[in-house]
Amino acid sequence: MQLLNMKETVGFMSLRVPAAILSALLVIGSLVSLGINQLNWGLDFTGGTQIEMRYEGVANLDAVRAELTQAGFIEPTVQNYGSSQDILIRIAPMEGVKNVEIGDRVVAALQAADPSVEKRGIAFVGPNIGDELAEQGGLAMLVSLLCILVYVAMRFEWRFALGSVVALAHDVIITLGLFSILQLEFDLTVLAAVLAVIGYSLNDTIVVSDRIRENFRKIRNSETEEIINISLTQTLNRTIITSLTTILVLMSLFFLGGATIHGFATALLFGVIIGTYSSIYVASLVALWLGVSREDLMPTEIEKEGADQESML
Repeated sequence: MQLLNMKETVGFMSLRVPAAILSALLVIGSLVSLGINQLNWGLDFTGGTQIEMRYEGVANLDAVRAELTQAGFIEPTVQNYGSSQDILIRIAPMEGVKNVEIGDRVVAALQAADPSVEKRGIAFVGPNIGDELAEQGGLAMLVSLLCILVYVAMRFEWRFALGSVVALAHDVIITLGLFSILQLEFDLTVLAAVLAVIGYSLNDTIVVSDRIRENFRKIRNSETEEIINISLTQTLNRTIITSLTTILVLMSLFFLGGATIHGFATALLFGVIIGTYSSIYVASLVALWLGVSREDLMPTEIEKEGADQESML
């Protein structure tokens, strides 16, 4: 690919100070919300009762929620499960009430309103299992960040590695902050989406880092900031096409996928946007501020055997 002329280069790094301020505000706001509001943990983490019911016709979710609320259940989660006739009901733990009794009361309340409704199954998630899932999920994210740090340090340079990890932590914290601020339910599907965001953001960062390294070796008389701007401009078309196609798919899941994967689609949709931003204004910016230079990325010259003797002749 022919290198772009400087007139065609986008000056991304000229906005590094406003971008850094924006990122800092978003991260701080997310951490404050996570500290005050925390996450709205789903039943996968808190434990509770899950009941599957089947109606003869199309299930009216709003009517089911109203019936359960009237029966004394606080904020029951009701969603379609597999078809418009099948519904999945999730009830949070109730103090002094056993899970078996909660399930029986739910079935009784729904059958009182519609005797034709059929119970398909009841499952219980204990709080100990929920705590274990939360711990393992956090550990999975931590291990993935450490592995990425080692990989990028070996593949490129430690400044790029640190920039990649800062960008990924930036994406995860802000995504979690969105769920904390909006009090969206955080379950295992959302955790899977957050891990997917890490992979997506890393892919963008690796592409940019590889192009920066390549341009450092090709372009001799340019400053570091200029090289980074050229590299980001060269990868801009690829970034836009990849992000837009991914966003189109996720928007379809968000609007048409139903309540079951709504949280998953929300986390991925927001994560892709913030991940694209961070690959430009976080990972590259951290490497720039840490002082990455051409000498750091040039391959090590291997002295040929007998070269010292030839130089003496």
